[in-house]
Amino acid sequence: MIHLHQIDPVALSLGPVSIHWYGLMYLLAFVVAWWLGSRRVRAGRLPGVDANAFGDLLFYGMLGVVIGGRVGSILFYDFGSYLQNPVQMLKIWEGGMSFHGGLIGVLVAAWWWARKHKLHFFDVMDFIAPWVPPGLGLGRLGNYIGAELWGKYTQAGWGVVFPTDPAFIDLHRQFPERADFMAQLQQQYATGALDAFARHPSQLYQAFLEGAVMFAVLWWYSSRPRPRYAVSGLFALLYGVFRFVVEFVRVPDAQIGYLAFDWLTMGQVLSLPLIALGLFWLWKSRHAPTLQPAPAGAAQ
Repeated sequence: MIHLHQIDPVALSLGPVSIHWYGLMYLLAFVVAWWLGSRRVRAGRLPGVDANAFGDLLFYGMLGVVIGGRVGSILFYDFGSYLQNPVQMLKIWEGGMSFHGGLIGVLVAAWWWARKHKLHFFDVMDFIAPWVPPGLGLGRLGNYIGAELWGKYTQAGWGVVFPTDPAFIDLHRQFPERADFMAQLQQQYATGALDAFARHPSQLYQAFLEGAVMFAVLWWYSSRPRPRYAVSGLFALLYGVFRFVVEFVRVPDAQIGYLAFDWLTMGQVLSLPLIALGLFWLWKSRHAPTLQPAPAGAAQ
């Protein structure tokens, strides 16, 4: 089945201010992270940490995600464009966030917080990892709603036709108003003229794998005490593998393209170290101590 993407990326307009769904997804992601993290605190999954200390960790983590994600997007994917238009760096609600940059930001924030509270860095990371995937999934839903980061043409009788497809540039110039442009697309869609432009909804693939599947596996895996490094290692391995695989059907960033072999993308290159680290941490966990959680409520 072929679907025409018709979701307006702007959730709400208040005069000159537009609130994008992408930004709301990030806000919802932080709310979900707070809720899941609070549950783990109450269950004593990080002994000695109370609600106030967790609030600090979440705040530092939010800063790490936003700053690291934005800086990573700029450095890894489109440094030249941001140099030409520096103000664009501040418009995070319009998209343009790098997972790998955000991960580095979270690692720095967690290291700072762990050092402050005299905790082992990987005990903190193992505590954080299970409640990160829902945020990743929501971020990918934000990408889908914003009709960005789509996949390649399916060349079959199914997929999603995105109005942001470069194939529709001339039509958009003829009908610059969104309502008029979408009306034209709907007419062509009804006749089947857009079937050839159906793409893989790679954002939804990633939302499912990086969000739903990773959350289910990590939440279950971390439900019992595990040796240090194990949960972090599984997180890195799963994300690296899922991202590497989905990149095969995802269109590479236009300003970068393929790095080699007509298939290797920047996303795959950045995911390889995660796969290696995940395997290394899982191997290292075999001889690592296990953090025993305190009884429920003891950390309060």
